[in-house]
Amino acid sequence: MEVPRTAMVVTPHPDDAEISCGGTVTNWIRQGASVYYVLCSDGSKGTDDPEMTPERLAKIRYREQLEAAKTLGVKEVVALGYPDGELEDTREFRGHLVRALRRFRPEVVICPDPYRRSFYFHRDHRIVGQVTQDAVFPYARDRLHFPEHEAEGLVPHKTGTLMFWGPEEIETYVDITESMDLKAEALKCHRSQLGGLSEDENVGWLRRWCAEMGKKAGFEYAEGYRVVRFRT
Repeated sequence: MEVPRTAMVVTPHPDDAEISCGGTVTNWIRQGASVYYVLCSDGSKGTDDPEMTPERLAKIRYREQLEAAKTLGVKEVVALGYPDGELEDTREFRGHLVRALRRFRPEVVICPDPYRRSFYFHRDHRIVGQVTQDAVFPYARDRLHFPEHEAEGLVPHKTGTLMFWGPEEIETYVDITESMDLKAEALKCHRSQLGGLSEDENVGWLRRWCAEMGKKAGFEYAEGYRVVRFRT
């Protein structure tokens, strides 16, 4: 698919974007795209360390996300700060995403696919996928949704393409062979999530997973999506 000038990734937790679309993001940035992250939750529940607190973990994971985004070349990370595991389909949450869409004006948005039946899926991922889809269409497009944005100088925006990661059936494969190494390096930034494994062990499964997708499309490594296109 064509490289967008501007793209926005809506990620439920720190590390989800690197795992799911880090190679695609790297490809686009290397070809001149500007990519922005919207980080929805603080990741404050993602640990089995009995000494860890949610407040401390949230700070650690935010720093890790900034480091990972910098590794890939992401322009900016907007952190919404919702508690891990407590994302809801609310007007407030939808409004945050609409504001980001109107501010960054992406041609393409990437987020989790909320419609999975045959695979376990974190609830936050389902909520993020659904709310992002609604924010893209019709809320960011129509000026009478969140009219308070106009006072901030933000005008309606029509996103052309929505790419869902983790779909039930992959429709579009992206060749990430040349960006696999940087994708792996970005994931290594999330050290709090290594779970006692070495950095190399932690990314080994990621390489195998991307290699499996690559085989289906004739690439060494790939990422897969379901793509929805809107009339602009």
